[in-house]
Amino acid sequence: MLETLSILVHAASKTGKTTLSSTAPKPMLILDAEGGSKFLPGVKVAWDPLASGPPAWDGVWEYCIVTVRDFETMNRVYVWLQHGGHNFQSLSIDSISEVQRRCKQNLVGTEQMKMQEWGQLLTLMDNLIRGFRDLTLHPTCPIRVVIFIAETRENSKGKWIPYMQGQITIALPYWMDIVGYLFVQDVPTEDPSNPVQSIRRLLISPHPEFEAGERVQGRLGGVVDNPNIEQMLAQVYPPAPQPQVLQPTVEVTQ
Repeated sequence: MLETLSILVHAASKTGKTTLSSTAPKPMLILDAEGGSKFLPGVKVAWDPLASGPPAWDGVWEYCIVTVRDFETMNRVYVWLQHGGHNFQSLSIDSISEVQRRCKQNLVGTEQMKMQEWGQLLTLMDNLIRGFRDLTLHPTCPIRVVIFIAETRENSKGKWIPYMQGQITIALPYWMDIVGYLFVQDVPTEDPSNPVQSIRRLLISPHPEFEAGERVQGRLGGVVDNPNIEQMLAQVYPPAPQPQVLQPTVEVTQ
């Protein structure tokens, strides 16, 4: 069985979405449309998918960074990954909200979108997101974790949802194993000198005010404190119990 996860995380600005995604198994590919990866600690290499294939992993670098300046870059990365022949354990798209803006710009530039073009945008983003998600099912070179980072917005019903334009907003959460809303909360401590501590929390159970949910059989609970994706993966797929070996009973006769 393939031990893989597809995850969608949405949150307010500067909440720690990029930091959370960086806790996925290494080596990791980050498709960076917002420049957030430059602040991550660790050894990094750059990759230009328009010029060459993915770099070979030397056991030293942790992150391979692709700077996404246009939608064609996303397409080229997908083609390379579909070919296999890479060492990536994880993939993060940061952010899918910004990637959709690049796709929209590719279609109409600065012009207003027409009805037909909204349909084209939906088709392109649908194919892109589900294509990257399905890299977890690649027959020879699967990626263990694919993370989609999104901005968040409040809809007309007062619910905070991943920020995407058009009808894809409705479909996107259904395509993922885990949809989480990341937030920071102050919690009490037992230290009198520091009675309150701020922690990151990832809501993954259905909630009337936030888009969230999971299909991992409740193995992570409803809220994950100080979430770490590598640890979440291990919790979703615990080691199989070892079979008990029964020792033969030897009867001693007099």
